[in-house]
Amino acid sequence: MKKLIEAAEIKEAVHKLGREIEEWYQGEPLTILGVLTGSVILLSDLVRAVELPLKIGLIQASSYRGTSTTRGELIINESLIPNVEGRHVLLLDDIFDTGHTLQKLIPIIENRKARSVRTAVLLWKAERTEVDFAPDHHCFKIPNEFVVGYGLDYNDEYRHLPYIAALEPDEIDA
Repeated sequence: MKKLIEAAEIKEAVHKLGREIEEWYQGEPLTILGVLTGSVILLSDLVRAVELPLKIGLIQASSYRGTSTTRGELIINESLIPNVEGRHVLLLDDIFDTGHTLQKLIPIIENRKARSVRTAVLLWKAERTEVDFAPDHHCFKIPNEFVVGYGLDYNDEYRHLPYIAALEPDEIDA
């Protein structure tokens, strides 16, 4: 596999993202809602980098399963979402690829009467975006490659890597 982003670069970018979020919400209470499972490492690091009154929540959404490297049907499990009524919510995901996942999640949170809904992602594949919006915050723009590490997986492996890497074609099962 080919390393794209080193662990130290990620750490610095997450710290910077924390400052951006603090500046945006200016001391207001915030719920950071992590999209499972890819965002768990980012969520863990980000909440320690943000000095605001925080609540943490989770939502499960997946369109890539097993050895698939192409988007399938989006499956959403809302059962883990905490009460967000009247709260600012930051939807946090590992990657903004086509944008369909966040496009589907935003109205779900808005319908729960959140005060505001914004988005943040670690990675953005800008050239693959198929929706008419961009993430409000992102750490890195990346090329159109299948990436793993720092929470992102291939067949539930590689999430533990402290860096982001692109899998070579021979490392991806056909």
